[in-house]
Amino acid sequence: MLSALLLIPFAGALGLLCWPGELATERIRRAALALLVLQLLWSLRVLLAFDPADAGLQLQESFAWVESLGLDYRLGVDGLAMPLVLINAALTLVSGICTRDLSQRPRLYFALLLVISGAVNGAFMARNLLLFFLFYELELIPLWLLISIWGGANRSYAATKFLIFTAVSGVLILGAFLGLALFTGQVDFSITPVTTSQLGMGTQLVLLGALLIGFAIKIPLVPFHTWLPDAHTEASTPVSVLLAGVLLKLGTYGLLRFCLGLFPEAWALLSPALAVWAAVSVLYGSLAAIAQRDMKRMVAYSSVGHMGYILLAAAAASPVSMLGAVFQMVSHGLISALLFLLVGVVYRKTRTRDLEVLRGLLNPERGLPFTGTLMILGVMASAGMPGMAGFISEFLVFRGSMAAFPLATVLCMVGSGLTAVYFLLLVNRAFFGRLAVTPSSGDALADSRLEVRLPPVALRETLPATALASAVVGLGLLPWGLGRLSEQATSAMARLPALVAALQGGGPLS
Repeated sequence: MLSALLLIPFAGALGLLCWPGELATERIRRAALALLVLQLLWSLRVLLAFDPADAGLQLQESFAWVESLGLDYRLGVDGLAMPLVLINAALTLVSGICTRDLSQRPRLYFALLLVISGAVNGAFMARNLLLFFLFYELELIPLWLLISIWGGANRSYAATKFLIFTAVSGVLILGAFLGLALFTGQVDFSITPVTTSQLGMGTQLVLLGALLIGFAIKIPLVPFHTWLPDAHTEASTPVSVLLAGVLLKLGTYGLLRFCLGLFPEAWALLSPALAVWAAVSVLYGSLAAIAQRDMKRMVAYSSVGHMGYILLAAAAASPVSMLGAVFQMVSHGLISALLFLLVGVVYRKTRTRDLEVLRGLLNPERGLPFTGTLMILGVMASAGMPGMAGFISEFLVFRGSMAAFPLATVLCMVGSGLTAVYFLLLVNRAFFGRLAVTPSSGDALADSRLEVRLPPVALRETLPATALASAVVGLGLLPWGLGRLSEQATSAMARLPALVAALQGGGPLS
């Protein structure tokens, strides 16, 4: 059953590339969307077969892969992986729907989109370290191509920077996995916390440090975040949706699954420093967002801050904070995708993202009142407004972390308040006051007094954003579904015996 979530996108990508003869762009797009819809439906079928009451791996598939090395192909899902598989299927479909007017290589574009979706599914479902790494790296080149071919004016710089940072991330993760296999003697890469507990603390800290930095680059956390604003700024809107909504979650998933999951004793030893790191990342991301003039860069920096909440939750490693980490991954995926979609609509209509130029977009006479309304809803959700998805995730993280790290939690709460500040600046500058648009020629600032009615926004341009906004509100009002899906698995991770003993001072670290 799980292998179908790999077969659908990978076989679909191969079919698009190898189909004989010329195909119109719209036919290629429809074929890709049909495959993405099928992937989403199959993900829902997997969800129906999933038992939320079982904290262990479910629907496992396994067979010999490289028998001479003892390697096997092993897939499985639990309450941590299942919601991420669903969010991947949903947001990849949204990304495909929002892709229009491709001027070049439509076959390659949609094939790369499918490959990325399949690779992400594989990484979330892999139950072998080497298999996870292969899927983790498989999305690197396709995303690099999506930015470097279909990106903005500085796409080569942004794509190369992304490639370098992510390659370093992969080297560190592979080095840690190989080190684990070497020091534990488990050459089949089926390593558990019981296996790693036999290692000396110094060895655990070195291997954990390599994994931490590797996944921190991917998340990204300060100071490894500099590739993200450039990548988002130059990437097209559908690629930004995929990058923020799905691909960053590979880093947070790895943080929880491998850093915390494999090294609970070393993690507990480092947890105070990790909480400080989380607070620094939250505050830096928020302050950097306040300083931005470009709407897209502001949303990108908001991701840096919001990913810090997940590190704080993991550092506390309580059942409530761990559940909050899953909520934060899902809610951030939905909210960031919504915001990037709306920034894309604004840019298509005004040809600028400069907050010093944009004015009055919420005015019905300007043609973007519905887009402005959705943007206000999105920024309210990101700022943690009650009744929205962002509130329940932040509430769980802060509640679960306060007892362990009160100061770091309070600092992160300050960062949450700063989120409201920079997004209020965005809404106030862009959607209220007089409109300032960039004409096709001339200086934008000099012509900012011009009041021009913008082209109307078609329903198809806002329909995906409307669906995401509905999901954001739905998750905020009815969080029990996701909570029930993930609670058993996250509680089991927080109750790892070595982790509990170390955090309480009763284990090897006391």
